Amino acid sequence: MAKFLLVEARFYGPLNDLLVAGAQAALEAAGHEAELVSVPGALEVPGAIALAAESGRWDGFVALGVVIRGETYHFEIVAGESARGIMALTMDGLAIGNGILTTENEAQAIVRADPGQGDKGGGAAEAAMALLALRQRFA
Repeated sequence: MAKFLLVEARFYGPLNDLLVAGAQAALEAAGHEAELVSVPGALEVPGAIALAAESGRWDGFVALGVVIRGETYHFEIVAGESARGIMALTMDGLAIGNGILTTENEAQAIVRADPGQGDKGGGAAEAAMALLALRQRFA
């Protein structure tokens, strides 16, 4: 049994609830433990994972959140920089599943977040578990 930390950007609460439910269900089905921590937005997710990783308390991480395109360039910055931060941590050896959705509108986000439809939270948890298994295999 492994321990995973779910780090959610809480900006879109109801959408995040769907992502968290999917991630928790996938981890539970695989016999793993999950703990949840919330941060204000997607830009804070990589930093929170980096801080948590320093403790050594978790075997893997699941990044969750929603970024919906608005009228300004801010969408590109948030989407790109949160993904870049997560990828940098993954390249440093952390097992992270990236479940931060980047969508054009709320309707797209609902379909992707809903565990009964796109289940991107569950998919991110599965990716984190797969990376952890690879890390253990290559150790």
